[in-house]
Amino acid sequence: MALDDRLMPFEISIPDEQLEDMMSRLKRTRFPDDFANEDWRYGYNTAYHRELVDYWINDHDWRDVERRMNQLPQFRIELMGVPLHVIHVRGKGPNPMPLLLHHGWPWTFWDLRKVIGPLTDPEAYGGRAEDSFDVVLISLPGYGFSSPLRETGWNFWRTADLENTLMTKILGYQRYATAGGDWGALIAQQHGHKYERDVIGVYTHFPAQMSHYLPGHPDQPAGVDYDPALGLPAASEYSADEAGWFERGKLFVERESGYGELQLTKPQTLAALVADSPAGQLAWITEKRYFWGLAERGEGTPAFEKVWPKEDLVTTAAVYFLTGTGGTSCRYYWECRGNPWTPSHDRFPVVGVPTAVSIYPGEIYKPPLTWTQKYFNLKQYRVHDSGGHFAPLEEPEIYVDDIRSFFATLRD
Repeated sequence: MALDDRLMPFEISIPDEQLEDMMSRLKRTRFPDDFANEDWRYGYNTAYHRELVDYWINDHDWRDVERRMNQLPQFRIELMGVPLHVIHVRGKGPNPMPLLLHHGWPWTFWDLRKVIGPLTDPEAYGGRAEDSFDVVLISLPGYGFSSPLRETGWNFWRTADLENTLMTKILGYQRYATAGGDWGALIAQQHGHKYERDVIGVYTHFPAQMSHYLPGHPDQPAGVDYDPALGLPAASEYSADEAGWFERGKLFVERESGYGELQLTKPQTLAALVADSPAGQLAWITEKRYFWGLAERGEGTPAFEKVWPKEDLVTTAAVYFLTGTGGTSCRYYWECRGNPWTPSHDRFPVVGVPTAVSIYPGEIYKPPLTWTQKYFNLKQYRVHDSGGHFAPLEEPEIYVDDIRSFFATLRD
């Protein structure tokens, strides 16, 4: 397959002076007073912040991480006004299926690294050659190396339009599969909603409705009761096997969604803070990963770092800071509410292509099966015993098995 000549090879290479400036700022970090916050009840814990900043200054090796990132085939293209960063790894099997993967916020493309090898070269990881995929993964518009973003309006549904153009017009695939969590789940689901002729199937591990963050729900399935305060399926929709699921979502909305309200309303104010301070950028995104990554796995930083080693936490903050995308990535939220999603059709299921849904126990929101069966053309449904919101990094083997087994049923 010939690549579009606008798709140019790309390597990450941060100038030395940028790294030196970042280190200078880190060494001058001013830490806040903090007390009675050992359990992080007031937010990000300063004692742990000191640990991470010290690690960033003395132990983190950006050049080594950069070298490993550059082992992935990377490209850049100006597409629909976006300077787009694209990972494109060819599968090694006899008939690889095109698979469009996704990250979310506060993720980067690097959070998918553990699943790329097993998906593109399954034999090397104990799988079958006939289960191989061509993996495509972008940095979302305004995130990381898909920058600088200078246009407004970029949100999850416009990203699906962008990616459909990338997959069909630039990379030349007639049809493709797609998968995602967090924002990536909504993007993947939009592909399966709007581009049914082009999409083989959808795998979502954050099955949220696409009117998420909107006051009205044109995609609310008939016969499913909603909680009027939360805008989510009501507690009565959950079965005995789903005990605690409603409470988990309620807890997130009531106690863990303040970051979202700021990013939905005043992201540029936040941009002024994180653009100036790498330590501030680190604090803003690490606090969310802490609370989203602990359920079902214990409490405290030792349990946290089983999922998120310090290198991963610092690398994520470094990508956002060095690319100056702390603000534009947050605008992705504003643009969701400011440019609201509208259905492309009024049929149910909303996502009409064959869909696989996986529920990980530590996920921040888990919808009831009554809703899931009506919203998706559901062909595979799994409830796992481990993992959470960041499934491809937390449980890559489970994630890969989900994808292999589901799309094996949809291969020609």
